[in-house]
Amino acid sequence: MNVEYTARKYEITPTIRREVETGLNKIRKILGDRFETKVILGVEKRQHKAEITINPPNGPIVGLAQTTDMVSAVNEALDHLQRQALKYKTKWLSKKRKAGKKFDGQSLEDNMEAALGLAENATVSVLVHKFPSVARTTEVHLVHAKDSVALRPMTLEEAIKEAHFRDKDVFVFRDPTGKLIVLHRTRDGKMELIEAP
Repeated sequence: MNVEYTARKYEITPTIRREVETGLNKIRKILGDRFETKVILGVEKRQHKAEITINPPNGPIVGLAQTTDMVSAVNEALDHLQRQALKYKTKWLSKKRKAGKKFDGQSLEDNMEAALGLAENATVSVLVHKFPSVARTTEVHLVHAKDSVALRPMTLEEAIKEAHFRDKDVFVFRDPTGKLIVLHRTRDGKMELIEAP
């Protein structure tokens, strides 16, 4: 992140630079590192003016403040810039949903501040899941399918035709010699022949 300082009738001190850097770190948490910053500090008629401009991809955001002290002017400009950055970040949410819609009694900006850790009372609820050491077995659902069993002995070709006709994946029948045979349709549509002993 590039920060360009300009001073008009004012000398920039290390304290002011630290204030600007800490404020921009908060904004960096909101918008990421993809912006350049211009800081203009000046004194006019005993009033200290701070103008901080950042240029994210979709247009500039400006924070302005004017007070009798430069530190408070910088802090006010950074606060204004932070509020504008939150609006910039949640713009798609406010367009998609109603702007005044609240979640858990808070507005979207308050929720975003709390999620980023910028709010004074930033409490985030966390739900921890504890999985049991032994998984419970689910109940077995039994369905009696009487039409999956042939009542009379039949040949293999007849059984395949009958399984296709009844649209069953498993079909049980006896061949003419009395041997129990199971036809099973696999996922790829092929029929498997399973002979019981």
